[in-house]
Amino acid sequence: MNYRKNNLERKFGRYAIKNLSLYLVIGFAIGYVLQLTDAGYSFLYTWLSLDAWKILHGQIWRLFTWVLIPPSSFDFFTLLMLYFYWSVGTMLERVWGTWKYNVYIFGGIFCTILAAFLCLGYVWLALGGSASAEAMSYYSYYASYYMSTYYITLSIFLGYAVTFPDMQVMLFFIIPVKTKVLGVIYLLLLGYYFIQGNVFSKFVIGAALINMGVFLLRNRTSFNPQQIYRRQAARVRNRTHTASAPKKESTSPKMKAVHKCAICGQTELSNPNLEFRYCSKCKGNYEYCSEHLFTHEHVK
Repeated sequence: MNYRKNNLERKFGRYAIKNLSLYLVIGFAIGYVLQLTDAGYSFLYTWLSLDAWKILHGQIWRLFTWVLIPPSSFDFFTLLMLYFYWSVGTMLERVWGTWKYNVYIFGGIFCTILAAFLCLGYVWLALGGSASAEAMSYYSYYASYYMSTYYITLSIFLGYAVTFPDMQVMLFFIIPVKTKVLGVIYLLLLGYYFIQGNVFSKFVIGAALINMGVFLLRNRTSFNPQQIYRRQAARVRNRTHTASAPKKESTSPKMKAVHKCAICGQTELSNPNLEFRYCSKCKGNYEYCSEHLFTHEHVK
């Protein structure tokens, strides 16, 4: 299963969006500008929100435009919040890799969209399967207020807390707190909101927790601080070796490669500066280049 995931990254990783956090922040900034205009708040929820009933009736753009709705109202601390999520998200993308970070964020977006349609289905069943169009439209519009990007931004911080549990942040710019402590507090608050909230909040919080739980648990070995350090050290060594080693010319065009990386497919012919090793923890004979020897997920 892990090897299949590596294949997906190898095939589709080039389509991953770089600097995704920057685009999210820009989207929030556009939403805040719309909020500050006359009737802007009403416009956001009337025409751009994640309203499943209206999506089913042709307003397909809502599948994308709802991410412009900011997670909170605008004030002075909003600028700090945007900068914080941009910096934290950029750090996660740098450590996890662009592909995994994209999967994490878009997985949360997909789960939120799914929650919106599940809410609509729940309303239809709760009303006995014979609800009028007016009733379905009303409840769907009401549910759209809970389909917020707040849980997308929260997932960014929780991913950061899992990856760097001992990193300190300054709470209220005064109190140093480790990210793992804040992560636990956020999870407890989410649990409280899930228990105390209505059915719509339960759907969206549950969807966010499922996405975060599945992704972080399946990739927990990749977020180990020792693994992160070894990966970064391997990259530095590879760059240093590439810069200092002389280029070798192939003496025979018909020469066959002996070594091949199971992740990126590079060989000693395509990149003579790479070193190759077999992984003793993988089931089977899997060989990796120096860049992926410490970063791959073991094949079970």
